[in-house]
Amino acid sequence: MHIDWLRQEIIFKIIYYGPGLGGKTTNLEYIHAHLDPKLRSKLISLKTRDERTLYFDFLELSIGRIKGKKPRFHLYTIPGQQYYHMSRKIVLRGADAIVFVVDSQKARRVENLAALMDLETKLIQQQKTLAELPWVLQYNKRDLTDIESVAALQGKLNFLSVPHYEAVASQGVGVFETLRGVVQLLVQKV
Repeated sequence: MHIDWLRQEIIFKIIYYGPGLGGKTTNLEYIHAHLDPKLRSKLISLKTRDERTLYFDFLELSIGRIKGKKPRFHLYTIPGQQYYHMSRKIVLRGADAIVFVVDSQKARRVENLAALMDLETKLIQQQKTLAELPWVLQYNKRDLTDIESVAALQGKLNFLSVPHYEAVASQGVGVFETLRGVVQLLVQKV
């Protein structure tokens, strides 16, 4: 979190993290498309030769002021593929909260676990841990047929008993609920 004294805003960085093709970008694109254009910036895609990171920010007026300042949230996705570990490390720097987007398909079990372990490793390298940071789990792709049960996902991934949300990001189901959940945790911590 940092404060923009000129604008009288308190700024929070929220990272959407998870395995490649799990729905991180779909979440951000849906949120961006459904926010009031007067309260959000343009959706920026930071592209390199082989990857992209999406980013935009928005002003949240409905939760009121925090420490006398208007809250602004910067939302980022991170490249999910394992070979982009350096980009992930850079984008993760300064994160105030995490939305870990899980691909609910049974075939993605290993990728989900690897991405969660990678997240914790990157945080430890920055002298943080998931136990210290506000974060939520989003169990995405709940509309598909060969998916893990929520109970199984909870048992494998939710070792800190953080809030979790079921979602179908491509249809907008659970997308704003997840965002509200992580924002609520973040605001409570301030």
